[in-house]
Amino acid sequence: GACMIFSCGTCAGRAGSVTVDTISMHEIYLSIQGESTFAGLPCVLLRTAGCPLRCRWCDTPEALQGGRTMAIDEVVAQAAAFEVGLVEVTGGEPLAQAASLALLERLADRGLTVLLETSGALDIGPVDPRVHVILDVKCPGSGMSDRMCWENLTKLRPRDEVKFVVADRTDYEFMKRVIGDHGLGGRAGLLVSAASGELESRRVAEWILADRLAVRLQLQMHKFLWPPDVRGV
Repeated sequence: GACMIFSCGTCAGRAGSVTVDTISMHEIYLSIQGESTFAGLPCVLLRTAGCPLRCRWCDTPEALQGGRTMAIDEVVAQAAAFEVGLVEVTGGEPLAQAASLALLERLADRGLTVLLETSGALDIGPVDPRVHVILDVKCPGSGMSDRMCWENLTKLRPRDEVKFVVADRTDYEFMKRVIGDHGLGGRAGLLVSAASGELESRRVAEWILADRLAVRLQLQMHKFLWPPDVRGV
């Protein structure tokens, strides 16, 4: 399939007024990784500012705009100063800034295990191959499924993971179709979580078990450890 709404090649390289030596950041902090197969591990979160999408249940709306311009070298230095081997670049949408590609590369150069959380709307092709891409496939309930760049699913590698946030049974069935139509089983890790406040995780668990579906159910560990409205955790 073609890239809908966005043109992957141009979107991934668009950095606005930020140069490739600087990047607009929302926050940098140390926490417990709450999602993916790395859940439960200490992780440095590098949250970029800005996102071209407006998902209906975005849990970090304060990062959609604004931000503080920082030198990439400063971001890398702050990440390394925590002395933790795992780091995630998230947002917002990191790939909306071309500088994120340089940031990911320099973090990997430091020998860190690097995760990238991205919406799936922007081309992951230029991402450093050492990075673990966590690609969020937007289900219909998000209101953003027409913004997906479906070509991204052909660029996944075994170390990458595909994430679905489902709000109802329609989203769950959509997820199953995407997994089947794109042959994702065995090609990348498959993650699913219930949209917070919209669907009980137990319901999703029941559907997974009934279908014997080989996906990993996520419970967003950080929301159990700290109140959902607390930032910087």
